[in-house]
Amino acid sequence: MYYTQTTRNVCAYISARFIPGHEKISYGPLFSERTNGRWSGLRTGFQSLLMSYDDAATLQDRFAHAREGVVEMFFHQRRPGRSYQGFVKARRRLTAAHGKTLQRHLQEQHQKVAGSFWRVGGWIPFAADGSRFEMPRTEANETAFGCAGRDKTGPQLLLTVLYHMGTGLPWAWQCGPGTDAERNHLREMLETLPEKALLVLDAGFTGYELLCELDRCGIRFLIRAGANMTFLRNLGLEVKPQGEVVWLWPVKHRRQPPLCLRLIRRQVTSPETGQVESMCLVTNVRNRQELSDEQAGFFYQGRWGVEVFFRSFKRTMEHHKLRSRAPRQVQDELYWAMVAYLLLGLMSVEALREANQEPSQLSVAGALRTVRKALRTREPWRRRKGFTVWLRVAVKDSYPRHGPKQARDWPHKKHESPPGLPKIRMATLKEKACAKRVYHVA
Repeated sequence: MYYTQTTRNVCAYISARFIPGHEKISYGPLFSERTNGRWSGLRTGFQSLLMSYDDAATLQDRFAHAREGVVEMFFHQRRPGRSYQGFVKARRRLTAAHGKTLQRHLQEQHQKVAGSFWRVGGWIPFAADGSRFEMPRTEANETAFGCAGRDKTGPQLLLTVLYHMGTGLPWAWQCGPGTDAERNHLREMLETLPEKALLVLDAGFTGYELLCELDRCGIRFLIRAGANMTFLRNLGLEVKPQGEVVWLWPVKHRRQPPLCLRLIRRQVTSPETGQVESMCLVTNVRNRQELSDEQAGFFYQGRWGVEVFFRSFKRTMEHHKLRSRAPRQVQDELYWAMVAYLLLGLMSVEALREANQEPSQLSVAGALRTVRKALRTREPWRRRKGFTVWLRVAVKDSYPRHGPKQARDWPHKKHESPPGLPKIRMATLKEKACAKRVYHVA
């Protein structure tokens, strides 16, 4: 058999720890609907997870392998159906009915597992970024998603993620056609942010409307300002000076009040090139005692973790190209792949914390090998403790490297230029008078 009886132990560990109300594997409020069909909610959920962990090349092989594990896990119940289409329909119903509920529950478990790493420097730091995923170039996918890139590219899905920088795991995510905007996805995820959250963004999220919306919602942000932004100085409005104060007030928004920001100049080392770059960060945290310049530089450097997440999710988990050939199926495939990645990370971070290690030491490739070995091995992993011990050693390499890990140059590699520095100028007398009038009215 492809899956062995230890499948039951691994899935029981996931069920008992992270699925709501599942002290036992067969009962719980989330997947407890009774059905006379072959695919109950709980069996459908575990089938989706096992398919995401599988490394087979085709969906048919992944479905067959995962079904063996589900049959073994629920040996006392009616066997699930053999039809892939029947499973797909059951997964669609499950995702539509319980997808948001499961995501909220995993956020609660995320906060519990994080422990002392939930807060960093008095803040709960989150990074946001998006990435596109390829999919089969079927007529249905092209009609539903269109072309998001250059000419002759296929249909794509855009996945935007809120990444918790303390644990290195995704907190919330939103997906849509490749033509969607990351800013719109971010707006839909703002309600998931806890109090005292610090949102760290790159230059792609700059925009007066988005930053004003974040400020109105009471969300603290730290964002890199690029050459596409223009700031004003000495606008004549009453503010308490806390560092270098600048005002964001585009010409087409002069009927709205200007946004007061604190400018932070930093020298940082680029993770991509290794060169030292000058950058400007802006934040609506104007009090230096709450967020110092050194902390701001540290948090923005930590934002690189979301790029590493996408690399692990796409390449290590082998989801860089989705395999489903229908629009609804491809979105469900991406959703359950994200759930599987988050569960893998929660299990691993919990094991590392029990061993007094930091979550930053997690090796996604090592954790994935451990799970796959547990699902296939004939070794007597009957106790939950044995599985946890193996997860504790799934850490990054500790030996010193004598050469760069970065791959050599190749034709399709991107070489994007840095965002540059923003334009900063003194406000004119006319702008000062207009700003006072609009500011006081607002």
